Amino acid sequence: MVPLKKRGVNMKIKIEKSKASGIVKAPPSKSAAHRLLICGALAGKGSLVEGVAYSKDIESTLACIKALGMEYEIKDDTVRLLGQSPDANGEKVLNCNESGSTLRFFIPIALALGGRFKFVGSERLMERPLGVYEDIFKEQGISFKRDKNSITVEGRLKGGEYKVRGDVSSQFITGLLLALPLVGGGMVRIIPPVESRPYIEMTLLSMSEFGIGIEAPEENTYKVSGGYNPTCCVVEGDHSNAAFLDALTLAGGDVQVTGLKKDSLQGDKIYGEYFERIKKGYCTLDISDTPDLGPILMAAGAMFDGVELTGTRRLKIKESDRGEVMREVLSEFSVPVEVYEDRIIVSGGRLAPPSRPLEGYRDHRIVMTEAILMSRTGGEIHGAEAVSKSYPDFFEVIGGLGIKHEVTE
Repeated sequence: MVPLKKRGVNMKIKIEKSKASGIVKAPPSKSAAHRLLICGALAGKGSLVEGVAYSKDIESTLACIKALGMEYEIKDDTVRLLGQSPDANGEKVLNCNESGSTLRFFIPIALALGGRFKFVGSERLMERPLGVYEDIFKEQGISFKRDKNSITVEGRLKGGEYKVRGDVSSQFITGLLLALPLVGGGMVRIIPPVESRPYIEMTLLSMSEFGIGIEAPEENTYKVSGGYNPTCCVVEGDHSNAAFLDALTLAGGDVQVTGLKKDSLQGDKIYGEYFERIKKGYCTLDISDTPDLGPILMAAGAMFDGVELTGTRRLKIKESDRGEVMREVLSEFSVPVEVYEDRIIVSGGRLAPPSRPLEGYRDHRIVMTEAILMSRTGGEIHGAEAVSKSYPDFFEVIGGLGIKHEVTE
């Protein structure tokens, strides 16, 4: 079978009603890999990052590292960072494709290095909110121009203190934290409430592994100092994508997922606790810190007695409007869903097989969620190649666990 990441667009996958069983290792964490690769690149020659899975998002981060003149070598699942190449004058173009993390991390990093940078990517990515940076750059006299195809910034970021709202994407906070050591250090004050705190903690841990000094003089305030030092590190297992593998057990299978750190800082590790609560009956779950779990938790609720999710506001600005998209998807399985501004209610009950093929909505987590549901009912997905954004081998893995499927052009 040809891996999905080697295939074209609008891949069609037919899934038979089937049960999964077996032991499977969780894929490497995309969130951790982004951070470790960036820190390694900024540390210069000598860093080694092992256990990297080359999803499209990680390929985008590697491409942006290279666009900034930082070289690397890849051997199997290991990336060796080789340091800075001779600097080229003129505008540098960074292609982030569909990766929101890559875009929001690299904008302040590029400006900390100074110069003119053009960021390009998918149309959906170019629509993602960037108001936090726009406000900061305006105060510092940094040029920020955007259109539907690109974002161009020019200038140099300054060190010092930054205040950032905590109820917007944590990716802005991570981007500033990663950039500050390049401009002599500084401080980020997060204005409560703070959502997605685990991702901020992951960033701080990654930076500390590469020698950055981290202090917390006050609550929700982080001071960074020092410079990046080369080191060797290993990417931990991904709780976010492991949730889809464990959900095969909810769907009637018997799957054991290995390779996950019990003391991980990944916020999505809570999925196991949330699954257990859903199995016990209708419940309310807060996903303000873990929005990526939204689609699979909605599916889990549909397979049991229903669920209410709160803190769902940011689902609107993901790869798709995930609340509305999942409402449409679950309606095809005859499951009613109510979507509100910051909460979603999913009814439980018997899943009916979809009467028509379902779209993938160019969203990896939607496609994987549809696949889990179809293991109970059978069905067909169009646009299944979207899984390559984070988990290119997803269908090969679940096939190895016993989920029968056929890939067609």
